[in-house]
Amino acid sequence: MRSIATAVLAIWLAALSGGAQETKPHVVLHTQLGDIELELDAVHAPATVANFLRYVNGGFYAGGAFSRTVTMQNQPSNDIKIEVIQANINPARKAEAFPNIPLERTSVTGLHHLDGTISMGRSASPDSAASEIFICIGDQPSLDFGGRRNPDGQGFAAFGQVVRGMDVVRKIQVSPAEKQKLTPPVGISGAEVVKAQAGKK
Repeated sequence: MRSIATAVLAIWLAALSGGAQETKPHVVLHTQLGDIELELDAVHAPATVANFLRYVNGGFYAGGAFSRTVTMQNQPSNDIKIEVIQANINPARKAEAFPNIPLERTSVTGLHHLDGTISMGRSASPDSAASEIFICIGDQPSLDFGGRRNPDGQGFAAFGQVVRGMDVVRKIQVSPAEKQKLTPPVGISGAEVVKAQAGKK
């Protein structure tokens, strides 16, 4: 499965870069509150990166939004608390969504849910990641493999890091919300692969 995912990733990245495969592609999310630039780890999480890039390059995030904020105050029923913001693709394009992908566990990738980590949302089944993404605010070890935020202990698939725009991430987290639902959602006008600027963090 991993070799297939790596091959798929190579095809996608070669198409994006004119034939030169990139191992750390950068993607910018354009939100109503500012840009968030991500550096993706295609070496350690190839299937998850390939999945995210096909949504990015298919224009699925244009018209999407950050719709959920999880803070220390709005999860009273959770014994294990986290801090994240979560985004979805344009709801009008859900029927076009790709099949779910297998979970790339952090025990395999070696990646962790740290401050600014981007990861794939999932449902009760581990192999259910599709297009929902979330960004961590602060280190969130309970989202790694073996963590207990999800009862099955399988964790979530971390696949990159915010390299610019954590101030935007924090603005989104503290935006008006009813419980965990942002009111209104913070819109995403688009997402695009960009050339990494040397030395920029």
